[in-house]
Amino acid sequence: MGGAVSAGEDNDELIDNLKEAHYIRSELVERAFRAIDRADYYLEEYRDSAYKDLAWRHGNLHLSAPCIYSEVMEALDLQPRLSFLNLGSGTGYLSTMVGLILGSFGVNHGVELHADVVEYAYQKLDYFIKTSDSFDKFEFCEPSFVVGNCLEIPPDCREYDRVYCGAGVQKEYENYMKNLLKVGGILVLPLEEKLTKITRTGQNSWETKKIIAVTFAPLVQPKQSINGRGQSVPLPVFEVRTLQDLARISIRHTLRQPTMGEGRAKRRVSFPGARAMHRYGPRFERRRFCRRFYRQCVGSAALRDSAVPTVDCAYPGGVEEEEEEEEEEAEEEDERACRRAGAGEDLPEVDEEGAGGDGEKAKGACTRIEPPANLLRERILGLPLPEPLKMYLLYYRDK
Repeated sequence: MGGAVSAGEDNDELIDNLKEAHYIRSELVERAFRAIDRADYYLEEYRDSAYKDLAWRHGNLHLSAPCIYSEVMEALDLQPRLSFLNLGSGTGYLSTMVGLILGSFGVNHGVELHADVVEYAYQKLDYFIKTSDSFDKFEFCEPSFVVGNCLEIPPDCREYDRVYCGAGVQKEYENYMKNLLKVGGILVLPLEEKLTKITRTGQNSWETKKIIAVTFAPLVQPKQSINGRGQSVPLPVFEVRTLQDLARISIRHTLRQPTMGEGRAKRRVSFPGARAMHRYGPRFERRRFCRRFYRQCVGSAALRDSAVPTVDCAYPGGVEEEEEEEEEEAEEEDERACRRAGAGEDLPEVDEEGAGGDGEKAKGACTRIEPPANLLRERILGLPLPEPLKMYLLYYRDK
């Protein structure tokens, strides 16, 4: 199954092609696809085929075509903190992408029939955590996998917000799959050669939508034991996070946030009715307020010698905020100059003798300092902490 879009030279070009063909339609799904290189989940000798829109199989290892994964990710309508169950989790490629969206406080479980594939999935997961910069750019919900037949999950298991089955589901198992869902949950599965989205709208009510025609290998039927009963497959355990782990998540989350030098923070101002100001929004209200106040002061100066009472012209925010306003206006003027330069417009000429430093300043304003490739790592390494604690915050990553 696949071949719906052209092959790419690399992962980003493949994603571009999927977007152009409208298989990827949301920014959230696009970011997840770009964050994980599909080729990393291929065996080394088959990496050249990774960016084709084709399924890949080698022994028990299997990856669906990129266009299928795109439709699955869009149909699941993933959000942070949801619980996800992947039936036939395979190499862990899909589960890892899902984990980037679920965030640190989601649940990400997988059931895979073959033990060697689960081992392979954990190897690829470890490689992603240890080497990929994307791990530091996202809040990540690490997947957990168990070996077993997904048709042998106990009926009293907990329900999930999102469920995906990566094998063709026979009609007689449709209700079995539905019962894995919470009310309001979404199940995506190949059913009667159609990729199907089923939403649980109530305890006994469902909505079904056919997405695209697909061809999947069917689910493997459970083997019967000597006593006639199948083997029950326990799902991964829901573990309560330790305080130490929660602290690590919180510290990493805080360090990801932009500082004053990298992104303008909202600032509290002191004149009546003021609120946190955005660069291109309510801050202009403040500017208009200050200009009106200034005109009022100038007008009052002309009446100083008359009998008309004048107003107190102290700047509402004090001298510091007045200076901040001037600095902000200067910064915006620099940005406008940069935009004009980027559009090919000529910047105003500056007399070298009269304002020698201003010309260089205008050029320098357009020079952006590139942030490090992995800002979070740089910040953690710069903390005044013992080396073992830094490595713990970095999840003992190699780079």
